[in-house]
Amino acid sequence: MKSKIIKAPAAEAPAPTRAEAEEAVRTLLRWAGDNPERDGLLETPSRVVKAYQEYFRGYHDDPEAILQKTFEEIEGYDEMIVLRSIRFESHCEHHMAPIVGRAWVGYIPNGRVVGISKLARVVETYAKRLQIQEKMTSQIANTIDKVLNPQGVAVVIKAEHHCMTTRGVHKPGTDLVTSRMLGIFRDNAITRQEFLSMID
Repeated sequence: MKSKIIKAPAAEAPAPTRAEAEEAVRTLLRWAGDNPERDGLLETPSRVVKAYQEYFRGYHDDPEAILQKTFEEIEGYDEMIVLRSIRFESHCEHHMAPIVGRAWVGYIPNGRVVGISKLARVVETYAKRLQIQEKMTSQIANTIDKVLNPQGVAVVIKAEHHCMTTRGVHKPGTDLVTSRMLGIFRDNAITRQEFLSMID
């Protein structure tokens, strides 16, 4: 009987340096047909790398840690809390094209609440990563559910994907709507409808 060979997991490659990232931009500029050494493009690699640091800063944030500070002096409040129309900008993981949209986040507390800015920060953290909208919707809802342990969580996202509005099928004005309902929002149709009625 042959013994099975188990391969050790590949070591994670070290992150490229800033200089390597800028050189990659120069390569793309040459590939596109331009000259990265001309005056108008000399500082473009540096600017692009700086922009990418902003676009993808969510990889350096911990969304669960954002929700750790909560408030329990709520006088028994147990009704729906909804933060509406949270604007975000993300990038699709298939084409690295912009995704621009808004999120509606609701939950029903179970003895404690979180500052509303923290809900917006959770959306922002997941948005500032390469994404597909379906995954982002679930990540936001699942994180709130895990950390706050509320009676229920509801998330709806509406967004325009430039990978299909400015390229490919070229359908501007089209948006994608996704939702994730947990707890009482999934189990109770009246509660779910109350949340959905708040979405513009």
